[in-house]
Amino acid sequence: MEESKRQKQIANLIQQEMSDIFQREGLNIIHNGMISISKVKVTPDLMEARIYLSFFQIDQPQAMLKHIKDRDWELRKHLAERIRNQVRKIPVIQYFLDDTLDYVFKMEELFKNLDIPKSKE
Repeated sequence: MEESKRQKQIANLIQQEMSDIFQREGLNIIHNGMISISKVKVTPDLMEARIYLSFFQIDQPQAMLKHIKDRDWELRKHLAERIRNQVRKIPVIQYFLDDTLDYVFKMEELFKNLDIPKSKE
């Protein structure tokens, strides 16, 4: 099912605000690595937001994801302060690891290692 206009609006709002919150809380750059919010999906009833996090040069992404989940209440409180006038209820937030970047790097490595014979002209 396709997302409604309102779902997209709320998802974009949450992504912008959470990115700013991560920056202010110092969660975007940790141990010479970077964390970014790659996408946000909101359920049709607007009661749940799924935030996909992309980790770049983070040694233990699962441990970092757990650290962020442990701070969920604090992050949700900051989000509530920012968007309380735009939504009726603050959505429940779930965090997921977005491994798209890892997949792209892995595919690029595979393509580099392919032994493609050169064509004779």
